[in-house]
Amino acid sequence: MTKSDSELDPLWKDLDWAIGQMLIMGWDGTEVTPQIRNLIENHHLGSIILTAKNLKSAEQTAFLVQELQTIAHQAGHPQPLLIALDQENGGVNSLFDEDYICQFPSAMGIAATGSTELAYSVAKATATEVSAVGVNLILGPVLDVLTNARHQPLGVRATGDDPQEASQFCIAAINGFKDAGVATCGKHFPSYGNLDFLGSSLDMPIITQTLEELSLSALVPFRNAISAGRLDAMFVGGCGIQNAGMNVMHACLSDQVVDELLRNELGFKGVAISECLEMQSLIQEYGVKGGTVMAVEAGNDLILLCRAHDVQLEAISGLKLGFENGIISKERIYTSLRRVLRLKSICTSWQQALNPPGLSLLSKIHPSHLTLSRTAYDQSIAVVRDKENLLPLSQSLLQEEELLLLTPLVKPLPASAATKSMLEKNNAKARSIHEKWVHQERGAIMSGEGVFRELGRSIARIRNGKLLHTSYTANGLRPVHENLINRASAIIIVTADANRNLYQTGFTKHVAMMCHMLRGTGQKKSLIVVAASSPYDFAMDKSIGTYVCTFDFTETAMASLVRTLYGEIVPQGSMPGTLRKTKKVSKTRQQWLVENYDRERDGSALTELLRTLARSSTPNLPYLTTGAQSFELFNPHVEEAHFVVRNSSTKTLYGFAATYYTKGIGAIGALFVDPVKRNVSIGRSLHRRAMRALLQKQGIKRVQLGCTFPGVFPGVPVDETGGNKSWFDNVGWDTQFPKRLTNMVIDDLGSWTAPEGLLQSIQRASISFDLIHGLDNAESVLNHVATHAGPEVVELYRFALQETNTSGVVRAKNSMDNLLGTVIICTAASRLSTYIPPLHSAHGEDIGGIIAPIVPATAQSTLILQGLAFMGVRQNKAHKSAKSVLNEAHEPLEAMGFEAQQTFDEITNSPENVSV
Repeated sequence: MTKSDSELDPLWKDLDWAIGQMLIMGWDGTEVTPQIRNLIENHHLGSIILTAKNLKSAEQTAFLVQELQTIAHQAGHPQPLLIALDQENGGVNSLFDEDYICQFPSAMGIAATGSTELAYSVAKATATEVSAVGVNLILGPVLDVLTNARHQPLGVRATGDDPQEASQFCIAAINGFKDAGVATCGKHFPSYGNLDFLGSSLDMPIITQTLEELSLSALVPFRNAISAGRLDAMFVGGCGIQNAGMNVMHACLSDQVVDELLRNELGFKGVAISECLEMQSLIQEYGVKGGTVMAVEAGNDLILLCRAHDVQLEAISGLKLGFENGIISKERIYTSLRRVLRLKSICTSWQQALNPPGLSLLSKIHPSHLTLSRTAYDQSIAVVRDKENLLPLSQSLLQEEELLLLTPLVKPLPASAATKSMLEKNNAKARSIHEKWVHQERGAIMSGEGVFRELGRSIARIRNGKLLHTSYTANGLRPVHENLINRASAIIIVTADANRNLYQTGFTKHVAMMCHMLRGTGQKKSLIVVAASSPYDFAMDKSIGTYVCTFDFTETAMASLVRTLYGEIVPQGSMPGTLRKTKKVSKTRQQWLVENYDRERDGSALTELLRTLARSSTPNLPYLTTGAQSFELFNPHVEEAHFVVRNSSTKTLYGFAATYYTKGIGAIGALFVDPVKRNVSIGRSLHRRAMRALLQKQGIKRVQLGCTFPGVFPGVPVDETGGNKSWFDNVGWDTQFPKRLTNMVIDDLGSWTAPEGLLQSIQRASISFDLIHGLDNAESVLNHVATHAGPEVVELYRFALQETNTSGVVRAKNSMDNLLGTVIICTAASRLSTYIPPLHSAHGEDIGGIIAPIVPATAQSTLILQGLAFMGVRQNKAHKSAKSVLNEAHEPLEAMGFEAQQTFDEITNSPENVSV
């Protein structure tokens, strides 16, 4: 809950203090300077961003952060400073210390492993390390989707070009960060993955997609991450937006982007952080004072100013002037203040801030993190093609044959200890507009040339023989290259973002052509191309017969590459996103062995599969509070049969389907597949087996997707893209006329009050209510349910009535004692929570249930439903429940104070209409 003004510390009544909390600032240097001390002590700066220019080692970082927090504490700050850091892994790490801080793959490299569990583990390890030195806000994950993947500067910093896959991996990363106790900040809203560098009249790239186009692609991971409920902050980019409905010069300065799109449409309630306002284009257009005021007006809560002290003071002056001029209201300032303070309360305290564990913790966890790092890199290496079976080289290249390594002279990208001496030299060089957007100057840097030299040495060591190694540049194929190619029997060409460094494409094609010609004369000229950053360099160029991707060119990635080239590891990685799916098209009709579910054999594996799905899904799906026991009813009136696709060697479950049959109605009550194993026909195989089992039942009249009892999936989960229903369309269902069912919740039952006039309306309509328990007086209720609902709902009511101590049925009657409607109510102790996930709390609160209201359609049906809901809420309150869940409402009850939690479409077909 956010605090009201009256609950805030009296100190915040001083607007100078409040304004200080709305700024996040940095500086250049590895020690506390008088300028940053001044900002904390005299301008009450509440948040710090650290960059590679501040950090030399883990020990120095811990000391620096502790000193900053001590300054704030002694200056009277009520809460510690937010300490933010870019630590994306791959090529963007602000903190590097080879003795204590581990290198992990880039976001795209992790996606290449196909494992959301690995994404979670790596994120948790990364956050644990930076938390040990005092960082409490990690600027990640990158939520951008590469909608124009081959030409975007983000490259491997993003997961890929598939919005749903990006969502899964980003949510897993968020969960890892949060479980390590660090706050999260998604970026770069509304997207840096679809920027247009051509035709921009601004000194920056622009987004030209319409909001509708963005909503279908770029915004999907942002929407899903927000829905998952664990994203604390959002970094709003500074790019322009030019389309039919929006003409914005800087996204972070636009209320259309921040207040309307981010907050109102996507429902984000956390802290919005602006892009750095030291952008030259912004300064020239509005000035720092004006830009700062515009950023607050737009809806940002933290305004970022990276390093220039004079500019930072100007921004503070601008905020004060904005308030004095009446542009920024006091209410607006306190809205941001409350959001920032709430974020601080989540991720830090003075006890934590003043006593970071530092090297004592890092030294303990470093060995296990090194193992995780090697595992992640080994699993990320992708051999996209090997047409001529050149790999491993130990089998295709003789000891006496010569091997040539050709590497580009690249601009520094990845993190390493070897960077520090090169920093000033590289920063002194002018950069193009395109290059400015690659890393925002906040990641540590290493000489690519140095990494590739070490790559050459590693290859020479592992083959225990000669290696020829030289670099290539934009000058193209030179005589030295031709001479070495003529000598070598095998050539390895490394590229790094060849789509942005076109000389690499030209050079590689030239070498490939030369090798082809020499092979025509009978010479052995094996060619291997390694994309050491973006996998898109030659992904679609089939003329490159052997193509390997590493997703970054850190030393750790290159070490895994060498092990792959020489057969020490079997490459498991694959192309991310749509290219992964394209590669799997040939497998989409693969037949998987489907087995009957065995509780003893498969129970624990099913629970683990559910946990995996929970980590990679939004909370509007029921996996988090579902267990293996949720699918087995043991009801004599219901025939149930469940199926699995499993790895019989590892005992791992790849997918699960649950079916139920009662009185002519067959239902698929669940069908789900491990995210890593999707798009290879496991779901189709399970669906085919489940439908075969149902259609063999004698007397079957109807088949449906979704089941009320058990109610894990009352129907097909409704998603923004319609992908779930589309899948069932493709496997033979008619999904045109679904029945919409909504799970709703009152989150704060203690403060709930009945809508004004409801009781009077009920009394005027002469509707009365009573509560029954047990089966003795239940005949009229069960007949009512059987008449107006399916047979599985009758079994749900029968189950609830038998639970006399924890559940019962509320009846609505008219003045003639005729039954108008019914609903089940239950306490938190009811066994119904086993079968209906919304009743089970992941956080330990008592949740009361209002389950399966059955109200026939009449002129009074809405009033009857509201009355039943009211009686249910009253019973829940009487049993001291913290929340009240209304399960499977046929119509929304927002007027009653309920909020929609999950929405499903129950789909019913006749058996002959479903093609299997």
